[in-house]
Amino acid sequence: MADFRHISVLYEEVLQYLEPRSGGVYVDGTLGGGGHARGILECSAPDGILLGFDRDQEALAAAGLKLSAYGNRVRLFHENYSNLTDVLAREEIESIDGMVLDVGVSSHQLDKAERGFSFQQDAQLDMRMDGSAGRTAADLVNILSEKELEQILWEFGEERWARRIASMIVAARDVEPISTTSRLVDIVKGAIPRACWEARLHPATRTFQALRIAVNEELKSLERGLVAGIESLKKGGRIVVISFHSLEDRIVKNVFNEFARGCICPKSVPRCVCGKVPVVRKLTGRPVVAGSEEIAANSRSRSAKLRAAEKL
Repeated sequence: MADFRHISVLYEEVLQYLEPRSGGVYVDGTLGGGGHARGILECSAPDGILLGFDRDQEALAAAGLKLSAYGNRVRLFHENYSNLTDVLAREEIESIDGMVLDVGVSSHQLDKAERGFSFQQDAQLDMRMDGSAGRTAADLVNILSEKELEQILWEFGEERWARRIASMIVAARDVEPISTTSRLVDIVKGAIPRACWEARLHPATRTFQALRIAVNEELKSLERGLVAGIESLKKGGRIVVISFHSLEDRIVKNVFNEFARGCICPKSVPRCVCGKVPVVRKLTGRPVVAGSEEIAANSRSRSAKLRAAEKL
């Protein structure tokens, strides 16, 4: 797994907000190449514990090698981080001191053509983060109805040409099943008028994003994982989340706002009867973004947004 490559974005900022300490139990829900995890283990030496989750078996294998020097301080799980509650119960861990999520697709997944995530390389149309289970992107474009495809492209890709793209996908698959990334790219290019292509955005970007999110149920996993993470934190424990597009960031913002919200009684009620109290304190008003030096070194950090909260 020496070829596994994933650059951890906002590395220093993650450690700053997470504040890993000796003796703590920390969760990296999106282990990737293990960059954030290694930082957590260094900062929580000599006895901090790291629970690493990833749906991608290649990522787990690569991280396992990178983190092997930390011995039994590391426990790795081939799991979706949204299953955190079940894993903690199985491991007989009552609560955690911190959790980090770096959501979305990794550099390795994008760069490895055969994974089918990238519109820039021809490959089988797969896009599964866990290559051992679930439906592929090819399954979706060849099986779903035109209306279902349009809904996915609009909701998960915010694609203004969703209806036209969905229509042309259905027409194309009636001739021959769509099985490769290059064929899907050609269909999308044909669906969007050339005059409407954006200067800095490949015309297939939103379609590929939407299908990837649908294949991996990313937004559903994010919301479930956030709730599970917050509920599993000890008092004073922290959760740090990095997102890469507006749909993800909106979910993080809304979940943090809901858990930070106190009384919801109408103003006409003289005293609180709902009993709702804040569960977390937001540590970031606006999201933290990468600086110019990091963006110059890693262009994919340009869209990263970090939000953090602390359990009350």
